[in-house]
Amino acid sequence: MAPRALTPEKINQINSVWQSPGFIATLIAVAAAFGSYALLLPVIPLAVVDAGESESLAGSATGVFMAATVLTQILTPTMLRAMGYNPVMVGSAFMLGFPALGHLLGLDPWNVLGFSALRGVGFGALTVAQSALIAELVPLRWLGKASGLLGVAVGLSQMLFLPIGLSVSRNFGFHVVYLLAAAVALISALMCLSIPRLRPTPPTTPSQYQHMDEQEVPPPATWKLITVPALAVTSLSMTFGAVSSFLPIAVNQVDPVSGSIIGGLMLSILGASMMVFRFLSGMVADRRGMPGLTMIPSQLASLLGTLLIAAVLAWNWPLWLLVLAAVLFGGAFGMVQNEALLSMFFRLPRSRVSDASTLWNISYDAGTGIGSVLLGVVAASLSYSGAYTLGAAIIALGLVITIADHVVGRHRITEHSNMRARLRQVPVARKAVYGVRKARRVATRPVEVTKLLVRRPPRPGWKNRGAVTPPNQDEG
Repeated sequence: MAPRALTPEKINQINSVWQSPGFIATLIAVAAAFGSYALLLPVIPLAVVDAGESESLAGSATGVFMAATVLTQILTPTMLRAMGYNPVMVGSAFMLGFPALGHLLGLDPWNVLGFSALRGVGFGALTVAQSALIAELVPLRWLGKASGLLGVAVGLSQMLFLPIGLSVSRNFGFHVVYLLAAAVALISALMCLSIPRLRPTPPTTPSQYQHMDEQEVPPPATWKLITVPALAVTSLSMTFGAVSSFLPIAVNQVDPVSGSIIGGLMLSILGASMMVFRFLSGMVADRRGMPGLTMIPSQLASLLGTLLIAAVLAWNWPLWLLVLAAVLFGGAFGMVQNEALLSMFFRLPRSRVSDASTLWNISYDAGTGIGSVLLGVVAASLSYSGAYTLGAAIIALGLVITIADHVVGRHRITEHSNMRARLRQVPVARKAVYGVRKARRVATRPVEVTKLLVRRPPRPGWKNRGAVTPPNQDEG
């Protein structure tokens, strides 16, 4: 029986995220769902190539899966508002696992692509629901830690099940992996039944997340708030699609004897790094009170890791260097995931956490799908090292965009309630201000310019939201 959901007031009184009803069940359900996903992520492309099909079809399997995932994610917030979290999560876990049995019928293109699309439907709804649900279950002051623990569940699941899927397929056959994926997804569906029956938080006017001088003005367009973190996730997930789909195949070509084992080990290290560093990123964000500190260093580390993978494959460097590459790319990707998700939660009101989760998951999954198809075509036409070189170039583009946004952000003028900065743009007003300041130094009764042109107070971090005191009346 599902536990009773707490009111927002009681949630804020919780002393630990572990005390939140349904939090542990959510982590287990998420871990099982991603376990089912991870079992088949490298196995389906490997099975397609092993059956004599092309690398393009192998990459298209992941691409179609992600395309169905993204299309479903667009509709998921509407489903959550209409039905609540439990029905959506239970149904999506079932859709993620049951179609895996369809691959037992063969590996013809219609089979590979059709059942991959069905699994993508389940995966898309589940990923949006679980990220938004975490934000509903825990106090806002621990959102970074809760998101980090969600990353631990996902990363630990991928660390375990990615190599398990490859090992089982090598020793027992691909059909056993399909059965195992369906069984693990069933565990996720059962755990979803233990989650409190919640619906997304309705909008409030004004929102408790808004700054005090934003409550009477129209909010800025959503795309202005989430474009940069979304592009950061997309640029890395495109390369991740190639790493997860083709790294075992590429390593197997370099070392046919133990290549699949080494490839599975690399994916396991990749998942472990994502798990650990995503959690650390959440702790840093909670301590600081807002996200963003580790974004640029993480993108730079991922760029170096991807270039190292390309160099190892191109110049036959020792395969143990892939361990360093996996740590660099996996850890950086985990931190960027958390930074981007927290940035979206930070910039959008609580009533739109499902929308923030949708936008983040679309950025992640669309990048993974596009990267699998695009870089798969490059791998088939050129080489695997060429595919990873292109992936590094895409990451570099995302890094440039983030740096540009960071630099411009220091000089950005807010759209509302920033009259001081607006006046400084007008030559006549600027000269008037300078004249008043000059008169202030010689007048017997100085003019208080700061009372005429008030600088907008800084936007508070999430620990201080709701506790911001209004400005003094003599300053407004």
